[in-house]
Amino acid sequence: MSTPAESGSPGAGLRLPRIGFGAAALGYMYTPVTDEEADAVVEAMWAAGIRLYDTAALYGGGLSEVRLGRALARHPRAEYVLCTKVGRSRPFGQRRAPDSSGDRWDFSYDFALRSVADSLKRLQVERVDVVHIHDPDNCLDQAMQGTYRALERLRGEGVIGAIGVGSNSEAALAELARRGQFACFLLANRYTLLEQRALPVLFPRCLERGIAVINGGVFNSGILATGAGTGATYEYGEAPPEVRDRVGRLYALCRRHGVSVKAAALQFPLAHPAVKTLLLGGRSIAHLEENLRLLREAIPDGFWGALKAEGLVDPAAPVPPAGGPRG
Repeated sequence: MSTPAESGSPGAGLRLPRIGFGAAALGYMYTPVTDEEADAVVEAMWAAGIRLYDTAALYGGGLSEVRLGRALARHPRAEYVLCTKVGRSRPFGQRRAPDSSGDRWDFSYDFALRSVADSLKRLQVERVDVVHIHDPDNCLDQAMQGTYRALERLRGEGVIGAIGVGSNSEAALAELARRGQFACFLLANRYTLLEQRALPVLFPRCLERGIAVINGGVFNSGILATGAGTGATYEYGEAPPEVRDRVGRLYALCRRHGVSVKAAALQFPLAHPAVKTLLLGGRSIAHLEENLRLLREAIPDGFWGALKAEGLVDPAAPVPPAGGPRG
């Protein structure tokens, strides 16, 4: 099921499917992935009916784009939504450093034009559906004066279909919603079973302005999938004690109700009307198959109420219908 943007909005004509694939892992986000493994994952996504693919110049310095473009080249371009990002980059083939050392943040007009042109070559396409401004959290003025103006030009020329922003900061996105005409926001880690920071300000603003939310990072960079044990990761690093404690409480409640934490984490964000697409990650076919199964897993109504009663989920957060998400 695809959700079209409102007529007359900056994203008019953009159709966002309910499930998409975030291709960061194809660029060595944490663990090396071979060309053959990357190709097999994309093919499995396609066979499963997934038709939105999100990548970035940052992921492996463009390696994710190269691999995604090569795999998607065998499929009709009109049948999928392709998203990439500009503004943050690293040398080609470089894995993510723990402190992001070596990453380049550049939100200038000229860099945006060059970056999009390079992404098109790596992706083997003449047009992308969405280009997100990538992590402009501390450079909002420069991003609007530079990158945003460049993307407006490219949108007018038909090189890109829509302008978005990708960020872990709900505050930055809420501010940018006031400043520009954006079709969508890719929000990572800020609307999950663990935390709902986007609920009071960002999501109402998105609904008011017709900005679609693509929701990523539903496991908060790992801890909701692995539990709070040794080595649990949060915010791309070691989880602090207070986060580990909260996750421990979530796991305990899920055990009492016979619910998989991962199933609840995957289904929860889709209940909010601002969230149009859930972005799945993963570097293997096994991850994909597990996540799709968990999205269909029935969760008893009483579970969601118990989460709120124990203060683990914001009382104002919408929850999925009985039996799991629909549509």
